[in-house]
Amino acid sequence: MQDLQLRLLEHLLEISRERDPYLAPQGHFYVQQYVRSHLAQWGEVEIDEFTFNVRQHRNLILKLPDRSGSVDRPPILIGAHYDGVPGSPGADDNASGVAVLLELARFFTDNPARYPIQLIAFDVEEYGLVGSRSYANALFHQHQKVRLMLSLEMLGYCRQERGSQQYPQPLQKFYPDRGNFVGLIGNIPTLFDMLWLKRALKAAGVPTQWLPAGWKGQIVQATRASDHAPFWDNHYRAIMVTDTAFLRNPHYHLPSDRIETLDLEFMTQICQGLAQGLKSLY
Repeated sequence: MQDLQLRLLEHLLEISRERDPYLAPQGHFYVQQYVRSHLAQWGEVEIDEFTFNVRQHRNLILKLPDRSGSVDRPPILIGAHYDGVPGSPGADDNASGVAVLLELARFFTDNPARYPIQLIAFDVEEYGLVGSRSYANALFHQHQKVRLMLSLEMLGYCRQERGSQQYPQPLQKFYPDRGNFVGLIGNIPTLFDMLWLKRALKAAGVPTQWLPAGWKGQIVQATRASDHAPFWDNHYRAIMVTDTAFLRNPHYHLPSDRIETLDLEFMTQICQGLAQGLKSLY
């Protein structure tokens, strides 16, 4: 666990910087190349280009085979966005998610799952889920099947105090007021997948809450605030894995979203739980 925690910290130190693709292009390019070079340790990185605001942007994709060596079965997609908002180093949003993504690439290279794994670093999430929407739409129009999509969205902020967790109405009546858990927010077809992952996360020492968000999350709009939403819209199974972002973290989208505000042990346990749960997912 200590080695994993140190590697996650190393990633955070490199990724936590201003990286808006338009207002901080140098930081954005640096992080893009950092992510690409680390994924490339485990295989060929595919570049999925798309156009937004008359500019070319890139999703970065690493495809890993299942335990039989095949890539023919419907894959598990694991995504995290690597862009950020102006003025914030974005340690939690979303350097934490990208750091876990990179370590899951390492894990599944050495420990193949029952399904092929695709690890995707999405671009331009902060401008409206642009990169993930482009990718999800393309999969749908190509009639590509997907076993499950996971969006890693802010995984490092944890609080033990009473009242540290907020919710959209009326969810506060059903969930705890301590911000010390990871949330699984999925559409209806992912009910059993969320329960499976909850057990794996619990075994790794992570308190977990799960929320079925209907078919597309339309009832509580906050459940759509990450890269899983375009997959919901295209009728895929998808789950957001999150520390609940602005509902817990007071540094969200601010200059104070820095590494020293994060709980690295919490983040490490999430990475371990996801690795084990996804490895054995039926």
